[in-house]
Amino acid sequence: MLRRTRLRPGARPCRSVMVFFHVYIINVILLLFYVHYNSGQEDANRSRDAPSSNHQRPESRRPPSKPEFLRDVSLTRIEGIRVGHVQKVSLVPGKVHEMRTLSMKPLLFEIPGFLSDDECRVVMQLAQLKGLIESQLMVQDGQEELAKELNLSPEEIFNLLDINQDGQLQLHEILTHSRVRDGIWLTPENLREIYAGLKADKDGLLSLEEFRLLSNDAFQRFLLQRGVKRSQLVRNSRHTWLYQGKGAHQALQDIKTKVTRLTRLPPVLVDLSEPLQVVRYDEGGHYHAHHDSGPVYPETACTHTRLAANTSTPFETSCRYITVLFYLNSVEGGGETAFPVADNRTYDENDVDLLDTRRNCDKSNLRVKPTKGTAVFWYNYLSDGRGWVGEQDEYALHGGCVVTHGTKWVANKWINIDPDYQRQAHYQQLVAQQSEDEDDGLTPNPDIQSSNIHQDL
Repeated sequence: MLRRTRLRPGARPCRSVMVFFHVYIINVILLLFYVHYNSGQEDANRSRDAPSSNHQRPESRRPPSKPEFLRDVSLTRIEGIRVGHVQKVSLVPGKVHEMRTLSMKPLLFEIPGFLSDDECRVVMQLAQLKGLIESQLMVQDGQEELAKELNLSPEEIFNLLDINQDGQLQLHEILTHSRVRDGIWLTPENLREIYAGLKADKDGLLSLEEFRLLSNDAFQRFLLQRGVKRSQLVRNSRHTWLYQGKGAHQALQDIKTKVTRLTRLPPVLVDLSEPLQVVRYDEGGHYHAHHDSGPVYPETACTHTRLAANTSTPFETSCRYITVLFYLNSVEGGGETAFPVADNRTYDENDVDLLDTRRNCDKSNLRVKPTKGTAVFWYNYLSDGRGWVGEQDEYALHGGCVVTHGTKWVANKWINIDPDYQRQAHYQQLVAQQSEDEDDGLTPNPDIQSSNIHQDL
């Protein structure tokens, strides 16, 4: 144990330094002996317990339950330089694309002509062949079951919703809860109407006593009385997923290859990410401002690596390090991709709800017009300063403005990376092990096999 040497009154500093140095050396030597002895014991134990190489079974190649991985991968992060900066990128042989920086916060780029006309056509046709489904249903099923499973008291729910912990709920705190849980875009006017119906205060603040009056189905009863229109949904669109792995259409594989070259990430990270999502917005379609990924806390697991996470983890979130958005057609009217707070815009500027892309899209700090073949991509997380994923980038808030005329087709390619390097590495090892088992004719792990929730073309 290293002991501190106090300097006595009148003692020479040089002598104290020498005493400290000798004590330090002695401790280091003792530590080296301890490590050497324990390493020898572990080597001996491994020698006794190791099976003969002639009798090694396939199971011995399986990874340990809690492996530790050295961080030997660094994520390449493209520099934006400044807004308006143009740099050349090589995505396909014999052709050079221009990539322009649209914002620094978030780090956002635009690449015209990323997709050819043929690629745009094939992706839309494959999506139609696969069949598109409603991105959000009009009637929210399972609300009663959800309320029963939510085994929390009104006090506990109040405390969780009270983000700033001031003992009162502001309008935006209640609205955020409703939009996330129920998928209905209530406006402040709607909420005041609910308050009036329940004879609660209309001052925009809700105490715990008043909150008790808001039963779990208060929003649902309000919506049933008034009726819900598609324009009141958080998202009004149709979508499907297209598989891009082995055996997929060549155009889909080519797009994945170009994404890998564009992002400059290891191919395995792109291969293990989500399939290509294709979305169609008809006239009136929109998507209110949101983040593609959520912040990751110790009690939160990434959805894509949940098999490598602690099974007791109560919360999951989508860990989408990069979003690559493709415009498959040019929209006749509206449909811009809005970044409300890009480059230092504040959320509450002039008391405007910048999340509402139906009413306030024109007030967003940055809007990208949909142009056929163009791709935009941005980072949803900051760097941790050591070559890996850091904190969520709050400036990556974005949404789809209302399509005022025509139809809008887009595709999303998300690159999933867990901010927890150990979980990401363990997940990749599990997938690699499954591939080896399949090659050896062994039965694959059913948990890993079922992790692919998308059944795609």
